Amino acid sequence: MTIGKTGRLAAALIAGTLAGAAGPAHAERINNPVAEFAGLDKITGRIISFDVYIGEKVQFGALQVTPRVCYSRPPTEQPQTDAFVEVDEITLNNEVRRIFTGWMFAASPGLHAVEHPVYDVWLTDCKQSSNVPPPDNYDGPPVIQKVAPNDPLGDTPRDPNAPPPNIPRDKPQVQP
Repeated sequence: MTIGKTGRLAAALIAGTLAGAAGPAHAERINNPVAEFAGLDKITGRIISFDVYIGEKVQFGALQVTPRVCYSRPPTEQPQTDAFVEVDEITLNNEVRRIFTGWMFAASPGLHAVEHPVYDVWLTDCKQSSNVPPPDNYDGPPVIQKVAPNDPLGDTPRDPNAPPPNIPRDKPQVQP
């Protein structure tokens, strides 16, 4: 069976269409358990960085910040960090009023930040771990446990009966 010029052209068009339909390959986004925010207190002029676990509510001044998801891309791809966040204000009458629900983008903090008369809050990063322990009722994405940076024993599990590291040990005596 022979395929003429028309058949080869049709096959090439179909193959090209199928290859183009697949589009460029993108790595999956990473679902992170920790959202890192920065908050500005306009009265004192202080900027504070704070970590919040997904689903956890953290108070910053009169605001309560609750991230619902926090996505990032693998290091091999163009950085893109975004989070879906809810922000409530505690009023002077002790009432809770929702002032923000939506996506925040770390690359564009001014685009979707919370602007309040006294406080501003914006997303700075999404992370796999935090120095802050997760809340007791945490049920979000898996957390990579991080040990406090000043813990010299944090990197490796050790035998509880072994002497502490960096302490000189007696060399075993070898009998001839």
